Amino acid sequence: MKTYCENNLKEIRSLLNCIEQNHYTKPLDFLSSATIGQHVRHILEFYQCLLDGEKTGTVNYDSRKRNLQLETDTLFAQQQLDEIVKLLNQLPLTTSVWLEGNYTHEKNENTSISTTFGRELAYCLEHSIHHQALIKIGLKELKLEQLISENFGVAPATIRYKQEQCAQ
Repeated sequence: MKTYCENNLKEIRSLLNCIEQNHYTKPLDFLSSATIGQHVRHILEFYQCLLDGEKTGTVNYDSRKRNLQLETDTLFAQQQLDEIVKLLNQLPLTTSVWLEGNYTHEKNENTSISTTFGRELAYCLEHSIHHQALIKIGLKELKLEQLISENFGVAPATIRYKQEQCAQ
């Protein structure tokens, strides 16, 4: 699982290495005025919440820091990506952890669920792929889809399915 996440994060890092700052921070119509940088920040902060959970025993994706520098500075985002990849390699996948979150619109309605770091890492990967699909839409609006591979933002199961269809 760590390798899959690392490869996925390296795809994002590769994009950050070649996207211009003004494209990274441009509000895009197809993303309801969100930016590519906001989606990258969102992905990275989920991983950061997971890594913070190793210290506290609780993972809470609602408690993201929402660090604006991640969504406005591609170099800073790349540095954070590198740090996340390094720390993921030390994450104890079979260790139990509590997932805490508020899944309602009401205040103070937290729910706690027992899970493992491995399960949450799989969730972070799926979450990342979902947001990469949105980033791809933004890149298409900017006419920059050449910056990414065809499979950027596509779930592995979908890639395998397409390959099987072509083989038939």
